[in-house]
Amino acid sequence: MATPNARLSSRSMAFVLAGGRGSRLQELTDSRAKPAVYFGGKTRIIDFALSNALNSGIRKMAIATQYKAHSLIRHCQRGWSFFRAERNEYLDILPASQRVAENKWYLGTADAVTQNIDIIDSYGIEYVLILAGDHIYKMDYEVMLQQHVESGADVTIGCLTVPRQEASAFGVMAIDENDRITSFLEKPADPPGTPDDPNVTLASMGIYVFKWSQLRERLMADAANPNSSHDFGSDIIPDIVKNGKAVAHRFEESCVKHDPDAPAYWRDVGTVDAFWKANIDLTDFTPDLDLWDTKWPIWTYSESVPPAKFVHDSPDRRGIAISSLVAGGCVISGTEIRESLLFTQVHTNSFACLEQAVVLPYANIGRKAKLKKVVIDRGVHIPEGLVVGYDPVEDAKWFRVSEGGVTLITKGMLDARAKAL
Repeated sequence: MATPNARLSSRSMAFVLAGGRGSRLQELTDSRAKPAVYFGGKTRIIDFALSNALNSGIRKMAIATQYKAHSLIRHCQRGWSFFRAERNEYLDILPASQRVAENKWYLGTADAVTQNIDIIDSYGIEYVLILAGDHIYKMDYEVMLQQHVESGADVTIGCLTVPRQEASAFGVMAIDENDRITSFLEKPADPPGTPDDPNVTLASMGIYVFKWSQLRERLMADAANPNSSHDFGSDIIPDIVKNGKAVAHRFEESCVKHDPDAPAYWRDVGTVDAFWKANIDLTDFTPDLDLWDTKWPIWTYSESVPPAKFVHDSPDRRGIAISSLVAGGCVISGTEIRESLLFTQVHTNSFACLEQAVVLPYANIGRKAKLKKVVIDRGVHIPEGLVVGYDPVEDAKWFRVSEGGVTLITKGMLDARAKAL
């Protein structure tokens, strides 16, 4: 661990790639990019990468956006506007804006950085972290920066340790006994083990550390290559593995935990099932992800809302929440809520019942509605008496039912149902 007067984070910037839609989240990303999707009761997914950078001591950040970026940009403007230029702090939002040519948007992850080289130059930094803006985890990037410098690597790649039989879904690393990467394989049928354990594989987290002067040269060369797809995973990284020095950084070494014995928590909430489960897991007695940790807080935009309110206390009409998270501004009026997560300003009405429900902000649950194992999009008004989660065949007529049996409900789906009925 670096000493306070030797922190490399003060000479580094974080470049967050946040332009992807995340189409596997289905209708949840119809109007917002995946990094802008809500998570955990009051945060957005991108808050985790940004908070990790801030908590690690990085005060220069840039966010590259592309797909339906308004919700993401507005969130960052409202929740991340505390950087002060007079203290040499910056957070720049960099939409794809045809800066290179009128017909040229961001062509790939590497191109998103290439098109903003002049802006990065202006920061006067020595190292750059390339981060994905769509994963849930806590990580001290300073540890990874230190390893990068000490190893003399051209690139250091953040890696998850995953069981070998599950690694075919990832881009994976073959390494030697010094953690130097000898090959980079995209979703291989037979993933390689590691020298210390043949039953596990190192999978890429989409986190890279470079010395900026070296990355700048590689980006310029890549931009001039007509055969390149201008992507880190497809072009930049394989070239360094072959012709330079790439080193793996194991997530376990820098993961921030609330308990030393807790598992290293990282989630890609890229499907409706994964999104629902990661949110519902927070209702556990001791969740693996600690959102209450004041030593490594997750910063976000917090609306000014009153406390949550629970009303009615008769046997068949009681406002209660058991093993649940209920955000500020919620009004629980005569509703029974179990193992659920309600975001800001959700209102529920009498005789309704929610079980294992993830309810995004400003939703309204009608009287006598009975909902189980659902994800309800922002601003949705559930009609009185609607029953979902008990008959998957009936649910699938109107709503999106996932492979894992989670039902996604959006305003468009309810409108189509109302017209049909």
